[in-house]
Amino acid sequence: MSRIGKMPINIPANVKIDFQEGNTVVVSGPKGKLQQVCHPDMEFKVEGAVLTVVRPSESRNHRALHGLTRALLNNMVIGVSDGFSKTLQIEGVGYRANVEGNTLELSVGYSHPINFEPPAGVSFAVENRNKTIIVSGVDKQVVGEISAQIRKTRPPEPYKGKGIRYDNEVIRRKAGKAGKV
Repeated sequence: MSRIGKMPINIPANVKIDFQEGNTVVVSGPKGKLQQVCHPDMEFKVEGAVLTVVRPSESRNHRALHGLTRALLNNMVIGVSDGFSKTLQIEGVGYRANVEGNTLELSVGYSHPINFEPPAGVSFAVENRNKTIIVSGVDKQVVGEISAQIRKTRPPEPYKGKGIRYDNEVIRRKAGKAGKV
């Protein structure tokens, strides 16, 4: 059995799960509503406040889909109840971020500011004197993708450590030139 696939998903009281035609699962909660089309072979069992994913056979394809389906559904339940967030740190002299309306504006050493429009369900917040960006939303994949795009505008460099990095990311620093002896 898949270790992840066989784990039950606890459904909070304020989250509602609907199964529709074509193995479409709709999860709605206080933070929003998410929809996912699952593989038609996967089966779902709801017993009280617990959801389990059942695979029909021990074939290689079904074993692969078992853990994937369970992880996607668990992320949907967590997203609509608690939400997801990623924190990015900006390091560098003159580097800063601002939120105007709902648009994130980055000044990270280019001749022009870089603007990010958030997709539906994603919001930006800037804290710590314009040096910390918080990307939050209900869909884990979208939050991670937007965070990666923001980081990609000015990835951290190993010599001075300037750039945009994740909060828990460790940058391995390199020594500069040896200089004169």
